[in-house]
Amino acid sequence: MFPARVLAVAPLALVILALSGCSSWVCTDTTAERGRAGVRVQIVDTDGQPLGVTAAVVDWSLEPHPQVPSEGDKVHFRFRFDGADEYSDPAVDACAVDNKHVTLGCQRVSSSQAFGPAEDPLTGDDWLGVEHPEQVAEVLFIPNDQSYDRPSCKVDAKDGGGIHPPGPPSRGDQL
Repeated sequence: MFPARVLAVAPLALVILALSGCSSWVCTDTTAERGRAGVRVQIVDTDGQPLGVTAAVVDWSLEPHPQVPSEGDKVHFRFRFDGADEYSDPAVDACAVDNKHVTLGCQRVSSSQAFGPAEDPLTGDDWLGVEHPEQVAEVLFIPNDQSYDRPSCKVDAKDGGGIHPPGPPSRGDQL
């Protein structure tokens, strides 16, 4: 049927395909479980392993944004990233929550935004707009690193798949 040469080369071709990643005929996407939110969190990768970086909410207040004071109070918060360096740029979701830890608004904050004054270059600040600022009880960080999300199977069936960070919380989610 097949010449001996073809049969001899076939196992080698299968090994090459396996090593190149073509052996995974089924691409699967999974989502990491959302970590417990806190004022100070150890940032973790999609496998739940610590990255050696801590993100902390230093303080927060309700005040009008200086560029749009007519829009009323916004949540102004200061944060700090310890352990990040210029080669990594971990990011976390920052959420304003009420006294029952229900999200009122969230956004992503990365360590590259920490550009504080010379005496504390690891700090930065940002603003969160929420519908009812009077309900804000605190600002929390979610520890899952949001800085890198590999392609999904839908986008790239050959190289995509694997564990993805949890999606950002929506208004009304319980943290």
